[in-house]
This record gives sequence, structure tokens and C-alpha cells, in this order.
Amino acid sequence: MAEITAAAVKSLRERTGAGMMDCKKALQEASGDEEAAIDLLRQRGAAKAAKRAARTASEGMVHIAERDGKAAMVEVLTETDFVARSDDFEAFVGSIAEALFDLPLPDGEVLIGERLFEIEGGEALEAALNELRVKVGENVQVGRVVRYDIGGEAVVGSYLHFGNRIGVMVEVSGAGDAGGETARGIAMHAAATNPAGLSPDDIPADVIERERSVLIEQAKESGKPPEIAEKMVEGRMRRFFEENALLWQAFVRDPDKKIKDLVSEAGDDVSVRRFARFEVGA
Repeated sequence: MAEITAAAVKSLRERTGAGMMDCKKALQEASGDEEAAIDLLRQRGAAKAAKRAARTASEGMVHIAERDGKAAMVEVLTETDFVARSDDFEAFVGSIAEALFDLPLPDGEVLIGERLFEIEGGEALEAALNELRVKVGENVQVGRVVRYDIGGEAVVGSYLHFGNRIGVMVEVSGAGDAGGETARGIAMHAAATNPAGLSPDDIPADVIERERSVLIEQAKESGKPPEIAEKMVEGRMRRFFEENALLWQAFVRDPDKKIKDLVSEAGDDVSVRRFARFEVGA
């Protein structure tokens, strides 16, 4: 068996972040070959990661980046806040966000981490994820990612809140130079209100149907005549949309004004095209 020096162990540890004993053992099995030892540590890291997958990853952060007319947002999860605030974790999250600009992602589609790794070029991201798992010893997962390819006069406003646990991107078109401010204001609003869709038409049909069913049962139990009960349901559904559709919501900074009023004030040709909101673990 090749003699493994302290310097060799130190070098391997600096490159991989693995524990000293793990590094020494890998070097011994690789007969002192550092590159082969790295491969061994990666393989073991993947095996350990599979065991860690059952452990809850409810901490983490959201990161937003912009480059060359594109905006990207990523959510990365881990087990403890200690790791989530580490330099290694934050650097990894930033590297994932930057990588999204170069991958063939579908514009505007929210993807979970596993789908990201299946895209051409995603293998390198998965390898980097496994390296981080080895280094921090936790169940690190890429939760969700999304990229907006911004065209024409559109702009994206973004906002990170609550220690980077909530992130929002809002794309506004036709707003010119003032669009960024309008979009950011709406992004800050959406971070606080968690809308279910841009308009009532964008709220998932099953969510609407479930709410309507509950309201119908409540109306029946009230003992009101059918025509009155129907009006009660429609009125409460309107309130539901005002609470859950972004454009119908009261602006948090000025409750007398709805988001659609804020957009109208920005210009006749201004419109909110889409938004995405990530909250760690939600």
C-alpha cells in the first residue's frame, strides 16, 4: 500500500471538502492517485446522498440573476440553516443560477431539479451538487428553477425577501424606462401576498372548483333561497379572486388601489405578462 503523506491528505481535502479520514482512505485505495481518489469520494458521496434523501430539506435559499436579456431564478434546499448560510452553499446556488442562462431551458417553464439534470448540460450541475453533498454532509436538493427570455420592450423586476427565502420575478411589457420600477413594486407585493395566478383565468381549475364547492355547501347550510344562495356564492368567489389573482389584489402599499390600477397608471400599453414566486420549501 502506498504511503500517504499528510500533505497529500491536505491537498485532497482542500479540493473536495471531504473529511480527513475519508480523504486518507480514498488515497490509500487509489494508491496515492489524487484524481482517482476524487472519483472515489464522488461515488461515495452519491451513495451517501441517496441515504440522505429521506431526510427533510426545509432550509435553503432563492437566488435571482440577470444576463443578456434573460432573468433566472433558482431555489436550492438543504437540511439546516447553518449550511444554507455557508459560503459553499451560496456559491453553489449562484453557480446554478448563472448556468441556467446557457442551458436549453424552455422559456418561462418552472422545472424541478431532477428535470434540470436531464437537460443537455445538466450532468455537470448534478456532479457539482453531489460534490456539495459530500462537502456539507446534508441532503442538498435543487428545488425549482425558471428562466425568462425577455423580448421587445419588456423588463423584469425582481425581489428577494426574508433572508432570501422568498423570491419573485415579474415581467412587464410596454412600460419603457419606468417598467423596472413598476415590475419591482409588483414583485415586492407578490412576495407578501403569494398570488395563485396572474388573473382569475390563470388560477388552476381544480383550485377554483374546490373553493366553489366549499362555498356552495356553506350557502346550502345557510338555509337561504336558491337564488340568494347563488348570489352569495358568486360574491364570495369574487372575493376569492380578489385575494388570489395578482391583478385583482389590493396593492399592499396602497390598499385603495388594485394591482391592475397600478399597471394602468404606468401607461395604456403596459401589461404584466407573467410572474414566478419561489418560497423555500413551499
